[in-house]
Amino acid sequence: MTAANTSISLFLADDAATTRLGEDLALALKAGDCLALSGDLGAGKSSLARALLRAMADDAELDVPSPTFTLVQTYELRIPVSHFDLYRLGDPSELDELGFDEALQTGVCLVEWPEMAGGELPRERIDLKLEHEGEGRRATITAPAKQFARIQRVLAIRAFLDAHGYAGAKRRFLTGDASLRAYESIHPSGGGKRVILMDWPRLPEGPAVLDGKPYPKVAHLAWDAYPFVAIANVLRENGFAAPEIFAADYDQGILLIEDLGTDGVLDAAGKPIADRYRASVACLAHLHSLDIPQDIPVTPDHVHHIPDFDRTAMAMEARLLLDWHLPWKRGAPATDEERADYLAIWNGLIDELDDAEKNLLLRDFHSPNIIWRAKEKGIQRIGLIDFQDAMIGPTAYDLASIVQDARVTVERDLQDQLMADYLSFRRVEGGFDEAKFLKSWAIMSAQRNCKLAGLWVRLLQRDGKPGYMKHMPRTLAYLAIAFEHETLAPLREWCARTGIGGV
Repeated sequence: MTAANTSISLFLADDAATTRLGEDLALALKAGDCLALSGDLGAGKSSLARALLRAMADDAELDVPSPTFTLVQTYELRIPVSHFDLYRLGDPSELDELGFDEALQTGVCLVEWPEMAGGELPRERIDLKLEHEGEGRRATITAPAKQFARIQRVLAIRAFLDAHGYAGAKRRFLTGDASLRAYESIHPSGGGKRVILMDWPRLPEGPAVLDGKPYPKVAHLAWDAYPFVAIANVLRENGFAAPEIFAADYDQGILLIEDLGTDGVLDAAGKPIADRYRASVACLAHLHSLDIPQDIPVTPDHVHHIPDFDRTAMAMEARLLLDWHLPWKRGAPATDEERADYLAIWNGLIDELDDAEKNLLLRDFHSPNIIWRAKEKGIQRIGLIDFQDAMIGPTAYDLASIVQDARVTVERDLQDQLMADYLSFRRVEGGFDEAKFLKSWAIMSAQRNCKLAGLWVRLLQRDGKPGYMKHMPRTLAYLAIAFEHETLAPLREWCARTGIGGV
């Protein structure tokens, strides 16, 4: 172990406390982590490993046999886990024969009796020592800075739960997204309805991309939890189904929020359920008909100002196609002339939005962020989540988000039906300019899909997340539909000249 490692000591009063630590560690571990469990016989190593594995599997009855005789037991879970018991290891060199290195490359390795491995375990590991102390146990955790920070985070969340009426609650991983946010389902120890915990550490600054500012600041991405609470409150005040906020630690970025349910708007095959999409569009049309304030009080000393979806943000997002998609597609970056032409085209398109209808836009109004609540009526059937990046801008942007869902193919006939539904709802209002709205829809569709076409490549090349590339063909097909509007002719022609396929 190295001098940079950090330690923490925890008293575990009983078996329940040991189980909770195992559950907490299940949320902290990532592929590539080695957790070495040491301690005398009966100190609780197997109990902790069992709790960790059952939490990772979200199965309280998961059979966790001791690997004393087999030496290793593997589990294909959310993260693959290999449970090693080295008590009967004949020689440290035998660790290779057990496939330890391969297991560590793709998953987590839990190692009991790590001292039997000699110096064969990785130096960058987490050491957890259990010792008897009075009627309980003392757990000492030592880890490198990166792993230790994750452990500190899950322990801070446990302390938050304890302080807000959820002492002893069962925690389970729920989901993560392309950002730093992660979500847990929280089950009260005494029973009762589960709630959702949002784990949202403050975003790092990141490199400057424009005018000395990092991408999140230019694109008006939320940096802390205040915007989420503000938008949730204003939506609920206006009759929408947004989560109630039960508790919040704004400094740490931890929220306890209402669980709106688990049903979505896709069928078992991952295809859109037309009625649910149509209800979602009806909900959106109602939102666009309201006057939403731009300044929303959150706490007695904090007011959230909803940012404008301004020219700078629009242009920078659209530039992702230029900076990431085009070089990936052609194998060479844009020429100076191509770059100048693209930016000039977008400058003109953004000018066209000067007189567009502007109101609250949720920014990512599509299938991953819509909960279907079948027992409710009207707009309450549509549960809204993941709206912390909401802005004030062309309302057509959110309609483009749902009609051209980035994560699932919406066939053209359903797209046309959703557009017709929305326009029908809005026509009953006085002053709705349909032609102007359709022009802004085409521009916002193009802007969003240009952004996504570049974002998928950036997630692949910069962030090592290739899974998003499966959305690329769909994104380009959606972009081609936006190009059907005459206002997009210059951009359509630019894409044809530069060889961006599928458009």
